Amino acid sequence: MASLPDVWRRREGLRALVWLSPWLAGVAIFFVYPLLSTVYFSFHRYDMYTLEFAGLDNYRYLFQDPRVLTSAKNTLWLVIVLVPTTVLFSLALAQLVVRLKAGAGLFRTIFYLPSLVPMAAGTITFVFLMNPSTGPWNQFLALFGIQGPDWFGDPAWSKPSLTLLSLWSCGQLVVIFLAALLDVPRHLYEAAAIDGAGPWRQFRSVTLPTLAPVLMFALVTNVIYALQYFTQAMIASRVASGSTDSPGSSFSPGYPDESLLTLPQWLFQVGFRDYSMGYACVLALLLFATSMIFTLILLRQFRRAEEAS
Repeated sequence: MASLPDVWRRREGLRALVWLSPWLAGVAIFFVYPLLSTVYFSFHRYDMYTLEFAGLDNYRYLFQDPRVLTSAKNTLWLVIVLVPTTVLFSLALAQLVVRLKAGAGLFRTIFYLPSLVPMAAGTITFVFLMNPSTGPWNQFLALFGIQGPDWFGDPAWSKPSLTLLSLWSCGQLVVIFLAALLDVPRHLYEAAAIDGAGPWRQFRSVTLPTLAPVLMFALVTNVIYALQYFTQAMIASRVASGSTDSPGSSFSPGYPDESLLTLPQWLFQVGFRDYSMGYACVLALLLFATSMIFTLILLRQFRRAEEAS
């Protein structure tokens, strides 16, 4: 016969499961089941109509597909360049707003407004603004004797142009950093100033350690966002190339010269344009594994930094 404490613990466990059941059901329906289905379909040739077992053929083709390497390089570039640039720029803007003694509310609004623009509309507008012939940005540079490049038409400038687009629309991240900076205890800065610490030393010894969890959140979420980068690159390629979705259109994502081809775009092309769903599932699993690896690396580095401090 079970003792009273055992019965009590069992009831508490059942009660916890009842409260967790909506979350568990959501995870099972929207994560576990799709993940298992993706693994299952990755071993088949599936064109949305017929299903044929293919063994490891889809996985073998992954190492033979030249566009996988191209799209992986472009996606990795976004992770290595776009993510740190966006995070550091957002932190710098937040620091600027915190230090302003007048007009802080105005600048806070100005920095946040671009993030309210719908993603598709903002990308289209940005491409037209940076059009080398008719866009005002190159005309503005010409006033200073600078010959502006073909931003979204030159493979060497297409990804940096997407980085500028990301910096323009980083208002949400600025607000997150701003809230974190305002929560830093003022007495820590006062103590550091009394000890003779300058602005840079205060930033390193007070601001960064306090912001560490927020920085970790920003890095992890932005790395996952970069690995899933799709909409802006697809729209920028289409608008810059002048292609439409009309019947007979032969637009292939990645213009110019596949410099904006990312893994999610290639997955979309393979799955929903070429109807090779089995191979698209392999690409989806590759993206999932890459996201997990980057997240685990960042979490491990964060723990090491915490232990060192």
